Amino acid sequence: MTGSTRAVLAAMVQEEWRLHSDLFGGRRFAAFPLFVAAVGAGTAWLLARTGTDASAVVGGTHVLAFLLGLQTGTVGFVGREAMRDLLGGLSLVLFSARTLPLSGRRLLALFLLKDAGYYAGLFMLPLSVALLPVIVAATLPLLWLSLTATFLLGLAATVTGIALTTRGRPGRLALLGCGLALGGAFASSLDPLAAVPYALYRDPSIGVAVRVVVPVVVLSVLGIALYDTEHVASARTSTNDYLAWRDRLGTDDAVFLKTLLDVHRSSGGVAKLLVSAGIVLAVGGFLVSLAGRITGVAPLPGIGFGAVLGLTAFSTYNWLTTFDDVDAYFRFPIDPAAVFRAKGRGFLLLGLPIAGACYLAGVLWEGTTLTDAAAGAVLLLGLQSYFFGLTVYLTGFDPNEFLFDVVLFATFTAGVAVALVPVLVVGFVAGELTLRLAGAVGVAGVVLGGVGIGLYRRAVPRWRERFRDA
Repeated sequence: MTGSTRAVLAAMVQEEWRLHSDLFGGRRFAAFPLFVAAVGAGTAWLLARTGTDASAVVGGTHVLAFLLGLQTGTVGFVGREAMRDLLGGLSLVLFSARTLPLSGRRLLALFLLKDAGYYAGLFMLPLSVALLPVIVAATLPLLWLSLTATFLLGLAATVTGIALTTRGRPGRLALLGCGLALGGAFASSLDPLAAVPYALYRDPSIGVAVRVVVPVVVLSVLGIALYDTEHVASARTSTNDYLAWRDRLGTDDAVFLKTLLDVHRSSGGVAKLLVSAGIVLAVGGFLVSLAGRITGVAPLPGIGFGAVLGLTAFSTYNWLTTFDDVDAYFRFPIDPAAVFRAKGRGFLLLGLPIAGACYLAGVLWEGTTLTDAAAGAVLLLGLQSYFFGLTVYLTGFDPNEFLFDVVLFATFTAGVAVALVPVLVVGFVAGELTLRLAGAVGVAGVVLGGVGIGLYRRAVPRWRERFRDA
């Protein structure tokens, strides 16, 4: 590694620390790995106490690491213009190729290398330590390597996929072919676990290490080599739909209509909310199936899906605020409270119907009794309201920025656990659903809904005063 390369990599690492320490404070950011380890260890211990097999806990943690890698790759590299819009004010080094004699492709490689080290220490190491209640301490280094490789596999796969899309139609066809080939491999008799880093933890050997590391290296090299650093997505235009939406919805609330138009005109449109909820639905289906196998007790799909899909309130609010900035309204005679009311109306119009549709799909797929379905529906509505109110109260207009603030994240996690854990226990291990238990779940849903409404009402004046004092 040359001196200039080391200097750029060091600058990227310093920039990463500067960004998060400025946002959350150095001590809070530094304490985040400790919080991850503590919460993860408590979860692992609780799962072990309920009879969950250690291999299932370790395997689930690898799935989490892979999903984190996929998400990290997606956020970082959705086209040059998106990179500028998303990171332009935060990751100045990444764009220094425009003003300095530095290769854009080399900067991309260093950015990935920085992310690899950053997440290996910030997430994968505390996640590995968190599993000490269910693993042998001597295998901790091996588990850390396996989780890190799994994260890198997800990261490299996403970057390579997006790199192919920057190569026009041939690249998209190649991506489609890779997807079909991968699907065929999983549908065949091949063991998918033999080709992923989890195999290194299950059966540590030189041969296995080579077999699981080679795909990570190959995908990383291909992603960097294929990525067109000068790629600019085709210009998108939108017609003036404001009047049509106003007439269709029968409202003159301009801020509310702007919220809907922002989501509609962004990449993926309203469909991305459905995709986010669909992912949660798939996770819920997996948990319902896994709970039945682990406990030997038939789960209650209605309550299970109602509990899990309640979490989509966070992602819905995130999408509603991603394309907007409350500071932009300060130049107009618009009260910040009106902006929060618009987001609340957007949540009611988009979030609740999408969550309800996913809930109905899950219940019909799994099949359940009318009592369970009704109790789950009430629970879903209550949790949606509760998680929405909790998110607005704690995060204001920036639901993503609190993720590395230990105090806020711990408060949010505690708020989620208090509401979610008891109903998940009922849904997955209670067995028979009596009318009394169903009534208790319904009452819990109503109470949680009321708490959520109360949190939202308190959040609006709270954040309005903060914006006025800023």
